[in-house]
Amino acid sequence: MLRPRARHLSGPRARSSPAPRSAPSPGGHAERPTTRRRERGAVITRLIYAPITSLDGYVADEKGSFDWAAPDDELLAFVNDLERPVGTYLFGRRMYEVMVAWETPDAPEFQTPLLQEFAGLWHAADKVVYSRTLREVSGARTRIERDFDADAVRHMKASAVHDLTVGGPHLAALAFDAGLVDDCHLFLVPVIVGGGTQTLPKHVRIQLELVDEHRFGSGVVHLHYRVRT
Repeated sequence: MLRPRARHLSGPRARSSPAPRSAPSPGGHAERPTTRRRERGAVITRLIYAPITSLDGYVADEKGSFDWAAPDDELLAFVNDLERPVGTYLFGRRMYEVMVAWETPDAPEFQTPLLQEFAGLWHAADKVVYSRTLREVSGARTRIERDFDADAVRHMKASAVHDLTVGGPHLAALAFDAGLVDDCHLFLVPVIVGGGTQTLPKHVRIQLELVDEHRFGSGVVHLHYRVRT
């Protein structure tokens, strides 16, 4: 999940074979390939958790900062390829308030081709925000759900044409606990921050299979795990 730079969280692939790049559509939104897969005759989509994390397992430090996780162009291109097949983002309130900056991609800090490409992917996707306090959302293709209903998310996965991602460790913990997460993409940044918001949930035991790995020139390592069933 590509968080905008200079944002904070309040409160405590060998490279995989991503979908081929497609040029943005005339309306500025990147085209999104269909990602429904067949496994044992059944057509499925996947729920993906893909955090950029410190080596000691935090998505943000004790001050809520994640400036140390800002990707370079090589990593950003890889993240864009990974995000391209995603059709729905699931967020908690705090992560949504960080990510909603992508609703205004004309901001000066987004004026590079790769960031504009990600902004197009963001605009093309549906967003679901789980919050009991948020009254309204400022972005298009976005709706609020008051509670995280695991059965409703299972139905969403079963009926989806594209993959889904869960953004933010708190919501991801609920998804892991409910057995909803299919794939985990960890981007390990070569930094130790000493504390903050943990990337992975506590008190959850899940068997994983290493599917792929990739090392970037910056020292970031990507590990793609699939949940064993």
